[in-house]
Amino acid sequence: MSGAAGLLLAFDKRLLVTGGAGFIASHVVVSLVEKYPNYLIINLDKLDYCASLKNLEAISQKHNYKFIQGDICEPHFIKQLFETEKIDIVLHFAAQTHVDLSFWHALEFKYVNVYGTHVLVTAAYEASVEKFVYVSTDEVYGGSSDEEFDESSPKRPTNPYASSKAAAECFVQSYWERYQFPVVITRSSNVYGPHQYPEKVIPKFISLLQQNRKCCIHGSGLQKRNFLYATDVVEAFLTVLKEGKPGEIYNIGTNFEMSITQLAKELIQLIKKTSSESEVEHWVDYVKDRPTNDIRYPMKSEKMHSLGWRPKVPWKEGIKKTIEWYRENFHNWKNVEKALEPFPVTQPFMHIDIS
Repeated sequence: MSGAAGLLLAFDKRLLVTGGAGFIASHVVVSLVEKYPNYLIINLDKLDYCASLKNLEAISQKHNYKFIQGDICEPHFIKQLFETEKIDIVLHFAAQTHVDLSFWHALEFKYVNVYGTHVLVTAAYEASVEKFVYVSTDEVYGGSSDEEFDESSPKRPTNPYASSKAAAECFVQSYWERYQFPVVITRSSNVYGPHQYPEKVIPKFISLLQQNRKCCIHGSGLQKRNFLYATDVVEAFLTVLKEGKPGEIYNIGTNFEMSITQLAKELIQLIKKTSSESEVEHWVDYVKDRPTNDIRYPMKSEKMHSLGWRPKVPWKEGIKKTIEWYRENFHNWKNVEKALEPFPVTQPFMHIDIS
């Protein structure tokens, strides 16, 4: 038996995680590697600006972990990957996700998020993988002031990022409808915690404040978001891997909701150690809103609850851990200071993504 053949037989399952050097996926990769030593976890990432292999240092030398640098938008490479690595399960996280940038680079978002997903799901289907999990977003529902979204709610995306994710969902779902290929789609609330590139609102506000700079808020700041801690969403994906039914969509949501203004104020109080209203206001700047800014994305998550998952980490605990992590790890990315810079003044909004 050749060494390569022996290696293929050494693991019960071979899981491909795309975008595994990014925020959420890196947490998932670390958890899978640690919890399933009999599974080979293959991390495919092209190492874009928001990815960092430092997120994976804890497991980089583990026998059941493998990193491959590559692009989901290259069909020949992806086809070869499935042929050589004998993938059993796919968790597809890789995507362009920055909402603000999507207004200016809509074609790039469509290319990566739609075409890249089409390339990946096609290769997975041809390789007869046993489960394909597509990681989508609550933003496909569009904003709502009062409606709670369940998995059957219509998709009404309001920005190029959300539109690209909704379109990619359609490609993935079509493989279930046409071929009964075992796909599962997830839509999660805003996730926060360690490893997130500081272009998104929580790590950006934390990093700005830790550098004695002000939080910049789009528009009124009354937009609300549901925030879910990273370890909770990891448990959700592990649950979907084990219990998720083919052809189903699962909302991974939380009832914890906070306005962006309230978020800024809480972070200011925690980092600047002040409760004075005037001092808090000193650390906030309100800037022009982006072209669309959904009010809120409240989701019903009963289907996930029926699988045995519920969020566990309280906000106070999660945000404390997050603040501490960025104090020590802000420079995990190359040129990370760019994440804190505003767009050029010729453009109508700041580089702050509340998603």
